[in-house]
Amino acid sequence: CQGGRLPGIPGQDAEGVTTAVEFLHHANTGKEKVTGEVVVVGGGNVAIDAARVSARSGAGKVTMLCLETEDIMPASREEVKEARDDGVIVNCGWGPKEVLIENGKVTAIVFKKCLSVYDENKKFHPVYDENELLTLPADKVIFAIGQKIEWGDLLSGSTVELGRGNGPVADGLTYQT
Repeated sequence: CQGGRLPGIPGQDAEGVTTAVEFLHHANTGKEKVTGEVVVVGGGNVAIDAARVSARSGAGKVTMLCLETEDIMPASREEVKEARDDGVIVNCGWGPKEVLIENGKVTAIVFKKCLSVYDENKKFHPVYDENELLTLPADKVIFAIGQKIEWGDLLSGSTVELGRGNGPVADGLTYQT
């Protein structure tokens, strides 16, 4: 799953906004300089990785926000502790609303309070308080909210059908496509 996901909010295409997959690739190959204020959106171990790399690479301030409360966020407790030890501020219970832009570049990101993440059937279905907002200044926004498959030309000329999550549809018994 070498592609990152964006949340589908206004301003996500601004300069200075990226996905964790892209950011980590660029940071680990020396193509990414980190300065100023960084906001990482997501609650998993990839979000932690992006936040810690930012903090260790020269960011002035790194804040990580996620939908989940800390007791249910997907990142491991040890990873969260180590991120805090690196100076990352972890703020739970917030979902992205919009990225604020000036001259095509990110200047801030607005969050809305997340009241619950799952419905009564334990399905992902966030509920927000649209009146409780948090605006954070940002020179870089990194979304670590999931990954996607980028097939490129791999399936060109094939009859493979793609289903949920852009994954191949396969027989449940034989796994044959």
